[in-house]
Amino acid sequence: MSPWLTVVGIGEDGFKGLGRNARHALLRATRIIGGQRQLDLLPVCIRGERQLWPSPFSLEPVLAKRGEPVCVLASGDPMFFGVGASLARQVAADELLILPAPSSVSLAAARLGWPLQDVVTVSVVARPFAGINAHLASGVRLIVLSNDGGSPALIAALLTEAGFGPSQLTVFEHLGGANERRLDGLAADWQHLGTADLNLVAIDCLASSDTPPLSRLAGLPDSAFQHDGQLTKRDVRAMTLARLAPMPGELLWDVGAGSGSIGIEWMRTHPSCRALAIEADEGRQGLIEHNRDALGVPGLHLIRGKAPDALHGLPTPDAIFIGGGVTRDGVLDTCWQQLRPGGRLVANAVTLQSEMTLMNWRAQHGGELTRIHVAQAQPLGEFDTWRQALPITLLEVTKPL
Repeated sequence: MSPWLTVVGIGEDGFKGLGRNARHALLRATRIIGGQRQLDLLPVCIRGERQLWPSPFSLEPVLAKRGEPVCVLASGDPMFFGVGASLARQVAADELLILPAPSSVSLAAARLGWPLQDVVTVSVVARPFAGINAHLASGVRLIVLSNDGGSPALIAALLTEAGFGPSQLTVFEHLGGANERRLDGLAADWQHLGTADLNLVAIDCLASSDTPPLSRLAGLPDSAFQHDGQLTKRDVRAMTLARLAPMPGELLWDVGAGSGSIGIEWMRTHPSCRALAIEADEGRQGLIEHNRDALGVPGLHLIRGKAPDALHGLPTPDAIFIGGGVTRDGVLDTCWQQLRPGGRLVANAVTLQSEMTLMNWRAQHGGELTRIHVAQAQPLGEFDTWRQALPITLLEVTKPL
């Protein structure tokens, strides 16, 4: 069938900035759905009935008119953090026509002379600001889609707290329209508090001289995490994550999460990676919440409870790490049952009892056992000697398809 639904991207320059196809779609439409700001940009010659999105937001007003000539208005490019992506999941491709306008990110990059393919884009529209932290590194250029007029000041404060106070900030208001305005300054001394609600923030990241770099690869320094000693140490953590082998879009269960280090580093490998941190101790739950925000993965979901009971009803994982509780009845068996076919299970043991549990379980289900010994050079009088950390026994097994 020919498209009945047209999604029109519209900029701050309004109807006059639209192409011929977008204008014709709006003139033909019997119903036009959008936000108040977009609807207000239309001239009186557009006769279709105008309808605001419902609150709470729902696509039902569009889907209920299937077959009628309907237009949806969206800001800029509807497929870039926009409603076009949501509609494309609900409406067949041959029923849908999307006519994008330049996105605010494209306009900002053009104003700054930044090659768009080298820019990292982050949205804090109804999302936690802590997600910015995962992208911070000297030389990185970020464009942040703001939630409201208070966003630039909050972003400046976040950068300063994270050790990126010297970063250059540029705020663009009403990009592409008659009221376009640009504000510049450093994060550490940001003074522009009264910005328009419609804005975005461009950040040329620069760390302070004493800010340690945090790689996206596994094995962050132990000092990057707040912990009470219940932490998978750096070298063992890197080896563990290598065996967990995170892939884009996959879900990890971090069982007995402690300070959350494994789940956090899993999610830092790719923006689409997801993790559930299962932890029973209230103090450690607080550490997980702090660490996930400080390291830029606020989407890590904390499950407050003790395995195996807390594992029931959770989404099926692609990988499971058991850092604590392997000797508890039912933990290993429940994890194995819930793991998807082809998924990976990795468990670490420190005590003789937990090591014996892994050995017995391996005898039934297979897998590989690895003994990890790590020693660090430390002072002994006037000299140095090797100080051996507790050895770790690591079980790695892939569930048969």
